[in-house]
Amino acid sequence: MLSILRKARLKDKEMRILMLGLDNAGKTTIVKKILNEDVNTVSPTLGFIIRTIDFNGFRLNIWDVGGQKTIRSYWRNYFEKTDALIWVVDATDHLRIDDCRAELRGLLLEERLSGSSLLIFLNKTDISGGMTVEEVTDALQLRQIHTHRWTVFPSSAMTGQNLEPGLGWVVKDVQDRNFGFGGQ
Repeated sequence: MLSILRKARLKDKEMRILMLGLDNAGKTTIVKKILNEDVNTVSPTLGFIIRTIDFNGFRLNIWDVGGQKTIRSYWRNYFEKTDALIWVVDATDHLRIDDCRAELRGLLLEERLSGSSLLIFLNKTDISGGMTVEEVTDALQLRQIHTHRWTVFPSSAMTGQNLEPGLGWVVKDVQDRNFGFGGQ
Protein backbone atom coordinates (compact mmCIF):
# COMPACT_ATOMS: atom_id res chain seq x y z
CA MET A 1 0.00 0.00 0.00
CA LEU A 2 2.82 2.42 0.88
CA SER A 3 4.50 1.84 -2.48
CA ILE A 4 1.23 2.63 -4.28
CA LEU A 5 0.94 5.93 -2.40
CA ARG A 6 4.59 6.75 -3.14
CA LYS A 7 4.15 6.06 -6.84
CA ALA A 8 1.04 8.24 -6.99
CA ARG A 9 2.92 11.14 -5.42
CA LEU A 10 5.89 10.66 -7.72
CA LYS A 11 3.64 10.83 -10.76
CA ASP A 12 2.70 14.26 -9.42
CA LYS A 13 6.45 14.96 -9.22
CA GLU A 14 6.39 15.33 -5.45
CA MET A 15 8.58 13.71 -2.78
CA ARG A 16 8.48 13.81 0.99
CA ILE A 17 11.93 13.96 2.55
CA LEU A 18 12.57 13.71 6.27
CA MET A 19 15.76 15.43 7.43
CA LEU A 20 17.01 14.19 10.78
CA GLY A 21 20.21 14.04 12.80
CA LEU A 22 21.52 15.00 16.19
CA ASP A 23 21.21 18.60 17.32
CA ASN A 24 23.76 21.01 15.85
CA ALA A 25 24.53 18.73 12.88
CA GLY A 26 23.51 21.45 10.42
CA LYS A 27 20.12 20.29 9.11
CA THR A 28 18.49 23.72 8.98
CA THR A 29 21.64 25.32 7.60
CA ILE A 30 21.64 22.78 4.75
CA VAL A 31 18.05 23.62 3.87
CA LYS A 32 18.73 27.35 4.03
CA LYS A 33 21.81 27.01 1.81
CA ILE A 34 19.87 25.03 -0.80
CA LEU A 35 17.26 27.80 -0.82
CA ASN A 36 19.99 30.47 -1.12
CA GLU A 37 19.03 31.98 2.22
CA ASP A 38 21.37 33.54 4.77
CA VAL A 39 23.14 30.73 6.63
CA ASN A 40 24.77 33.01 9.18
CA THR A 41 21.62 33.39 11.27
CA VAL A 42 20.42 29.91 12.19
CA SER A 43 18.96 28.96 15.54
CA PRO A 44 18.13 25.49 16.85
CA THR A 45 14.94 24.01 15.41
CA LEU A 46 12.43 23.35 18.16
CA GLY A 47 9.81 21.15 16.57
CA PHE A 48 9.88 21.11 12.79
CA ILE A 49 9.98 23.29 9.69
CA ILE A 50 8.61 22.26 6.30
CA ARG A 51 10.33 23.76 3.28
CA THR A 52 9.52 23.08 -0.36
CA ILE A 53 12.28 23.00 -2.93
CA ASP A 54 11.82 22.69 -6.68
CA PHE A 55 14.67 20.43 -7.79
CA ASN A 56 15.26 18.58 -11.07
CA GLY A 57 11.59 18.82 -12.00
CA PHE A 58 10.38 17.55 -8.63
CA ARG A 59 8.85 19.32 -5.68
CA LEU A 60 10.75 18.21 -2.59
CA ASN A 61 8.87 18.71 0.67
CA ILE A 62 11.64 18.65 3.24
CA TRP A 63 10.63 18.13 6.85
CA ASP A 64 13.48 19.55 8.93
CA VAL A 65 12.96 18.21 12.45
CA GLY A 66 14.88 19.30 15.54
CA GLY A 67 17.50 16.90 16.85
CA GLN A 68 17.67 17.73 20.56
CA LYS A 69 17.54 14.65 22.76
CA THR A 70 14.21 15.75 24.28
CA ILE A 71 12.63 16.01 20.81
CA ARG A 72 13.88 12.71 19.32
CA SER A 73 11.08 10.65 20.86
CA TYR A 74 8.66 12.69 18.71
CA TRP A 75 10.44 11.93 15.44
CA ARG A 76 8.06 9.01 14.81
CA ASN A 77 5.23 11.51 14.33
CA TYR A 78 6.84 12.54 11.02
CA PHE A 79 7.51 9.12 9.42
CA GLU A 80 4.31 8.73 7.39
CA LYS A 81 4.70 8.69 3.59
CA THR A 82 8.45 9.38 3.70
CA ASP A 83 10.22 8.75 0.40
CA ALA A 84 13.71 9.51 1.64
CA LEU A 85 15.54 10.06 4.88
CA ILE A 86 18.41 12.53 4.93
CA TRP A 87 20.54 11.82 7.98
CA VAL A 88 22.91 14.69 8.78
CA VAL A 89 26.12 13.89 10.65
CA ASP A 90 28.44 16.53 12.10
CA ALA A 91 31.92 15.48 10.91
CA THR A 92 33.48 17.31 13.87
CA ASP A 93 31.34 15.63 16.55
CA HIS A 94 33.60 12.70 17.43
CA LEU A 95 32.18 12.43 20.95
CA ARG A 96 28.59 11.69 19.87
CA ILE A 97 29.16 9.38 16.89
CA ASP A 98 27.96 6.38 18.96
CA ASP A 99 24.74 8.26 19.80
CA CYS A 100 24.42 9.13 16.13
CA ARG A 101 24.73 5.44 15.17
CA ALA A 102 22.21 4.34 17.80
CA GLU A 103 19.62 6.91 16.70
CA LEU A 104 20.05 6.01 13.03
CA ARG A 105 19.77 2.28 13.80
CA GLY A 106 16.51 2.90 15.64
CA LEU A 107 15.11 4.85 12.69
CA LEU A 108 15.95 2.13 10.22
CA LEU A 109 13.90 -0.36 12.24
CA GLU A 110 10.77 1.75 11.84
CA GLU A 111 8.27 0.10 9.49
CA ARG A 112 6.97 3.42 8.17
CA LEU A 113 10.48 4.27 6.96
CA SER A 114 11.03 0.91 5.29
CA GLY A 115 12.01 1.22 1.68
CA SER A 116 12.93 4.89 1.95
CA SER A 117 16.21 6.05 0.45
CA LEU A 118 18.92 6.99 2.95
CA LEU A 119 21.25 9.88 2.20
CA ILE A 120 23.88 10.68 4.78
CA PHE A 121 25.22 14.21 4.56
CA LEU A 122 28.57 14.22 6.35
CA ASN A 123 28.37 17.91 7.14
CA LYS A 124 31.09 20.36 8.21
CA THR A 125 33.81 18.68 6.14
CA ASP A 126 35.18 22.17 5.51
CA ILE A 127 36.39 22.23 9.13
CA SER A 128 39.76 20.61 9.83
CA GLY A 129 39.92 17.61 12.14
CA GLY A 130 36.57 16.21 11.05
CA MET A 131 35.86 12.57 10.35
CA THR A 132 36.24 11.22 6.83
CA VAL A 133 33.57 9.42 4.83
CA GLU A 134 35.34 6.12 5.53
CA GLU A 135 35.51 6.80 9.29
CA VAL A 136 31.81 7.67 9.45
CA THR A 137 30.85 4.72 7.25
CA ASP A 138 32.63 2.45 9.73
CA ALA A 139 31.41 4.26 12.87
CA LEU A 140 27.77 4.16 11.73
CA GLN A 141 28.19 0.56 10.52
CA LEU A 142 26.62 1.53 7.21
CA ARG A 143 27.87 -1.55 5.35
CA GLN A 144 25.61 -3.63 7.62
CA ILE A 145 22.50 -1.82 6.37
CA HIS A 146 20.66 -4.00 3.88
CA THR A 147 17.15 -2.63 4.39
CA HIS A 148 17.73 0.73 2.69
CA ARG A 149 19.78 1.92 -0.24
CA TRP A 150 22.23 4.45 1.16
CA THR A 151 25.12 6.71 0.26
CA VAL A 152 27.31 9.26 2.01
CA PHE A 153 28.12 12.70 0.61
CA PRO A 154 30.81 14.78 2.34
CA SER A 155 29.29 18.23 2.52
CA SER A 156 29.35 21.71 3.92
CA ALA A 157 26.19 23.63 4.68
CA MET A 158 28.23 26.82 4.73
CA THR A 159 29.83 26.44 1.30
CA GLY A 160 27.15 24.32 -0.34
CA GLN A 161 29.62 21.52 -1.15
CA ASN A 162 27.79 18.42 -2.46
CA LEU A 163 24.31 19.54 -1.39
CA GLU A 164 22.87 19.52 -4.91
CA PRO A 165 24.58 16.25 -5.91
CA GLY A 166 23.21 14.69 -2.71
CA LEU A 167 19.67 15.79 -3.51
CA GLY A 168 20.21 14.54 -7.05
CA TRP A 169 21.07 11.10 -5.67
CA VAL A 170 17.90 11.11 -3.55
CA VAL A 171 15.64 12.03 -6.47
CA LYS A 172 17.21 9.39 -8.72
CA ASP A 173 17.13 6.68 -6.05
CA VAL A 174 13.48 7.32 -5.18
CA GLN A 175 12.60 7.21 -8.89
CA ASP A 176 14.60 4.01 -9.43
CA ARG A 177 13.00 2.24 -6.46
CA ASN A 178 9.47 3.22 -7.32
CA PHE A 179 9.58 2.91 -11.09
CA GLY A 180 12.36 0.38 -11.60
CA PHE A 181 14.75 2.65 -13.55
CA GLY A 182 17.97 0.78 -12.84
CA GLY A 183 19.32 0.99 -9.30
CA GLN A 184 20.92 -1.67 -7.09
